[in-house]
Amino acid sequence: MSGPSLFAIILAAGESRRFGSTKQLAPHAGRTLVGHAMAEAESVCGSNTVLVTGNEWRNVSTAGGRLQGFLVVNTAFREGMSTSIRAGIRAVASVADAVLLMLADQPLVTRAHLQDLVDQWRASPESIVTSAYANALGPPVIFPQSFFAELRELRGDRGAKSVLDANIDCVIAVECPAAAIDIDRPDDLENI
Repeated sequence: MSGPSLFAIILAAGESRRFGSTKQLAPHAGRTLVGHAMAEAESVCGSNTVLVTGNEWRNVSTAGGRLQGFLVVNTAFREGMSTSIRAGIRAVASVADAVLLMLADQPLVTRAHLQDLVDQWRASPESIVTSAYANALGPPVIFPQSFFAELRELRGDRGAKSVLDANIDCVIAVECPAAAIDIDRPDDLENI
């Protein structure tokens, strides 16, 4: 990969309380949810892919298949999603020019959309490039290094929405209706 260094960080550490079991392990379209996220991330970031696990980390990392990049085990995962974002940022902060934050439970997000995000970011590397869906902005989203400090300040079971909202003048939105589908309950998976 030429140009600035981009690392995908797949957030796959949660306990999946509403799902009733570890949803990252749930099958969809011939692979697990975490396996899908890993394959799509690696298709655009290759070995610059970080899988952040926590709950059932051994099973989740195994269910994803062979990881081209590396694994980060977030031992503080019970404190919420912010701890996984911080763990991923810590792992790559010294070498990454930007991170692509992804969720392990968006099974309809494709390589094509991730590549659109990457292309937009490469054209405007100081911008946050986010997915737009259902009248909202959210993951997958690329944050340049200049926002890492804000991401490291996140606390609790919240994603990076507050960082997006606080820097809306730096945001480029890329339409992705498929990103509106995230899996919280078994019914969500059945419905797609």
